[in-house]
Amino acid sequence: MSVLEARRLVRRFGGLAAVDDVSFAVERGEIFGVIGPNGAGKTTLFSLLVGALAPTSGETLLNGRRITSLTPHQVCRRGLTRTHQIVRPFRKMTVLENVLVGASFGRDYAAADPQRRAREALEFCGLAHRSGFPAGSLTIGELKRLEIARALATNPEVICLDEVMGGLNPAEINAAMELVRRIRDNGKTVLMIEHHIRAVVGLSDRICVLHYGRKIAEAAPDAVVQDPAVIEAYLGKAAGE
Repeated sequence: MSVLEARRLVRRFGGLAAVDDVSFAVERGEIFGVIGPNGAGKTTLFSLLVGALAPTSGETLLNGRRITSLTPHQVCRRGLTRTHQIVRPFRKMTVLENVLVGASFGRDYAAADPQRRAREALEFCGLAHRSGFPAGSLTIGELKRLEIARALATNPEVICLDEVMGGLNPAEINAAMELVRRIRDNGKTVLMIEHHIRAVVGLSDRICVLHYGRKIAEAAPDAVVQDPAVIEAYLGKAAGE
C-alpha cells in the first residue's frame, strides 16, 4: 500500500483549474519530485495534500485513510507535514522556540517530549548552535533549514518540501541535497517541489511533472528529462521540434 495517494485532485479558482485531475501514489521511503514551470500548480497541489486548501473534487489518502476533509493540524497529527516556499518563522522568537511550535503540535504530540524533539530536529538540521538566537537573525540558508527542522519536529511520516533550495548558493544547494537524503535515510518519505532541476533529478526516485495544473509526465528522472512533452513545457514548442 502506498503511504500517500492523490486521486483525481481538482482545485478551481473561479474558471481557472490550478490543479486539474492530478493523481499519483508515493511509496514509503521514496523521494518523489514534483516539477513544472511557474504557475503549473505545484504549491496549490501541496496545499491540497496537507489540508490548507479543500479540493473542488478528488481525494487524498494517507496510509489508505482518507484525509481530504481534515484541517491542516489534523493532517499534521496523522503524519503529513510541509515546509513553505516563502519562509515563515516567528522572527522575534528564538530558533528553538520556533521548532518547539512544531514539536508541540505534531504526531504523538501528547506523549512526546517537545524540548527533546525540537533539539533533535535542530541538531539534525545543523542549527543546534543557533538555538538561542532570534529567528529573524538567520541567513536565508539557515531559515530554510529552520523550516525543515520545524517540520521534522512534528515527527512526520511524509514531509513535503516546497522549494527548500530556492535562493541558495551552489554550496548551500549541495548541503541541502545531502540533508534531504538524510531525511529519507532516517525513515521519512519525501515529496519535493524544486526548480533546481539538477537537485531534483539527483535526489528523486520518481518525478511528476505538472503543466497548467495537469500532470503531463511521471517517471524516473532520466526518462522525465527526455520526455518531449516536458521539454516543450519548459522550453517551448520550438525547442522540441
